Amino acid sequence: MNITKENIDALNAVVTVNIEKEDYNDKVDKILEDYKKTANIPGFRKGHVPMGLVKKQYGKAVLVDEVNKILQENLNKYLVEEKLDILGNPLPRMQEEFDWDAETFSFEFELGLAPTFEVNLKKNEITQYTIVADDKMIDGQVENIRKQYGKLISQDEVTAESEVTGIFTNEEKEIENNVTFGLDKIKGKANLGKFVGAKVGDTITLKTKGLFNDDHDLMNFLKVAHDDVHDLDIEVSFKINEANTRELAELNQELFDKLFGEGNVSTLEEVKAKIKEDAERQFVQQSDQRLLNDVTEELIENTEFDLPANFLKKWIQSAGEQELTVEQAEEEYTKSEKGLRYQLIQDRLIKENEVQVQFEDLKEFAKQMIKVQMAQFGQMNPSDQELEDIAARILGNEEEVRRLTDQLLSQKLLELFKEKANLKKKEVTYENFVKEVYGDSH
Repeated sequence: MNITKENIDALNAVVTVNIEKEDYNDKVDKILEDYKKTANIPGFRKGHVPMGLVKKQYGKAVLVDEVNKILQENLNKYLVEEKLDILGNPLPRMQEEFDWDAETFSFEFELGLAPTFEVNLKKNEITQYTIVADDKMIDGQVENIRKQYGKLISQDEVTAESEVTGIFTNEEKEIENNVTFGLDKIKGKANLGKFVGAKVGDTITLKTKGLFNDDHDLMNFLKVAHDDVHDLDIEVSFKINEANTRELAELNQELFDKLFGEGNVSTLEEVKAKIKEDAERQFVQQSDQRLLNDVTEELIENTEFDLPANFLKKWIQSAGEQELTVEQAEEEYTKSEKGLRYQLIQDRLIKENEVQVQFEDLKEFAKQMIKVQMAQFGQMNPSDQELEDIAARILGNEEEVRRLTDQLLSQKLLELFKEKANLKKKEVTYENFVKEVYGDSH
């Protein structure tokens, strides 16, 4: 057995595995001996079949099988021992005149090698947002709470303050959707004028273009696909089935107790402080996700290295259940290149910064997630034993372990970015965060 490697360039190599007769002969002979004892061949008693006949019938198949086993085992061992950082799997080179009747066999494999590169987290400045709940937002939340817990008063005629329930229809686009919304969502005096003064039971005709303050409301109210809403310009009918106005709930202790538990809050100022605290806790998740996305994009764009592209396209061609055409493999490579680049960058960051996900970390992470989920269903104080039992069930599922590991790894990388990346901190309201990050049309 002899294995050698020839480097074609920095990203491509060929490994040659030479297998001699002494590497496989004893194993092949032993298997054929076993076959001889058990073979059922007409004209011969069991165990008395001549070895020549056994070899003729089974020899080639046993030889091929054993040589392939030796080949795979030793190739894998070689890659591990040589610490070769490869992409994809070794690709066997086809040999047109391969002779299984020879005693010595030579196999060649193409390798795609991972590139060497440096990751610089300090290269460019990245904005780290701190999102704050401003007075406008908090007052809006107080107003929403008062509406939510207020009384619904039925009306015969629609007013500017009404909340209407009815059915949007358009035969051509197959729209028929029952909705409820406040008229504060309607854009422009002309559209509002069609509603105000209308009676319950009336049907009004509206143009979808510029109907709502936010075009995305069309998705929910008409059940139209996201890609269609911005250019949607059709006529729809709206039959008014109900009109209601809301008498706002009083800001009193009864309402405070409903919202935050008995005796926990007793003034409007405390309510606003609680709303601010809850909102900003949720905003942290959004700003963290944005930071993770921005650092990821920055690293992909500005960490330069080449990939063994031709090798990877050939590997993609043959890696799936069905072989792809050259064009399909090219398309798949183009789609996956960015993800592969980030995977290599992430692996380098993990290695250089010794980022690890230990089982105890994973269990603790799972327990914290379970606590949050249970709290959403009103179970505020689960026992340690309950959390342990549920975590054990979750961690017994391989797919869940993989999913949680990915989430925890992202969290650890986020902590690394906060510590080591070149960050510029910026405090913004949620409204300005959405405008700045997603644009006005979000």
